[in-house]
Amino acid sequence: MSAGQVYEVRFKGRRNEYFSWSAPDPLTLHQPVIVDAERGQDLGRISAVGDVAATKCTRCGSCGSEGEAAAAARRRRIVRPATHEEVTTAEQLRKDEDAVRTVARERVREHDLPMKVTDAEWQWDKKKLTLYFTAEQRVDFRNLVRDLAARFHTRIELRQIGARDEARRLSGVGRCGREYCSASWLPELKPVNLSVAKAQHLSLNPAQISGPCGRLLCCLHYEHDFYVESRRRFPKEGKVLHTSVGDEKVLSVDIFRDRVTLRAEGGAARTIPLAQLNTEVAGGGAAPEAAPATQTAPPARPSRTPGASRPSRPSRPAQPETRPAAPAPPAPGPAPEPAAGGAPRKRRRNRKRRGGGNAGGPAPGSSPVG
Repeated sequence: MSAGQVYEVRFKGRRNEYFSWSAPDPLTLHQPVIVDAERGQDLGRISAVGDVAATKCTRCGSCGSEGEAAAAARRRRIVRPATHEEVTTAEQLRKDEDAVRTVARERVREHDLPMKVTDAEWQWDKKKLTLYFTAEQRVDFRNLVRDLAARFHTRIELRQIGARDEARRLSGVGRCGREYCSASWLPELKPVNLSVAKAQHLSLNPAQISGPCGRLLCCLHYEHDFYVESRRRFPKEGKVLHTSVGDEKVLSVDIFRDRVTLRAEGGAARTIPLAQLNTEVAGGGAAPEAAPATQTAPPARPSRTPGASRPSRPSRPAQPETRPAAPAPPAPGPAPEPAAGGAPRKRRRNRKRRGGGNAGGPAPGSSPVG
């Protein structure tokens, strides 16, 4: 094995970091080693070697966009393989961490902070104590850090983690009866959303698809690709197909038995194999579309030779001309009676005489003729 080989080292709570080893003697899996830490030294075990460790280090993303040379320069190194006495010291520190966590929780209650202390981890040389906690909001724990530093006489680091990371550090037994996948073998915690459960037609009840951490089960990812690939062979639910029965709507599909449930408009539902459905659809075609209206081409006109007379069109048969009859005159009735008081009066017109005066009356200033 060449010098400068990359190794993956695992610590408590499946916390992984990557280190380089420049000595000629190779290291083996699960071998305890002493590594350089942020302040001092820590003890861990080899979890990946060779190309596997190099690939995982590349996918880690902690180095950002730096090149391989820059990442190797800032990568910490493995100091030496750990001795039996050093391993015994680390095991004793693991036992003392339960008491440290109890003291930290008491201090949190005294300071009335909205946080939950999940785990405590001593560095191998006891120069650093890391406390992991969960909280729903931002917490001001400066006074708590000073209190804990005065109590344990070391550097205190408080690190906030999520619900999945908490379950990974504490471990436990899932509903399947086995240890949590995140705490036993799952290398990375991928986000899980409801679309994964919908693709598998699972119940969307959170109590049935959530794990002890309160988040969606990590195992929902395991069969997601299988469901996606299998459903490509089936028609989408809700699609209308033209089969031997007629237009039928796809109600549901069964990817394990290769069956499709259909229902026609106003008819009963039926379940048929996928192969039979493909045969009916291929024979009957897709959903029928409106047939275009048939048009008859007009007859071709006969060609005329120059100088020939135009053929006469056939005369239409004479049709009798029908006109609407004139309305009958109204029946003679009694003459209208004259209005009371005699004949109707005629409008009189004033006539002017020459020299003035009123028509029909004596002139002003004259006496009537007797």
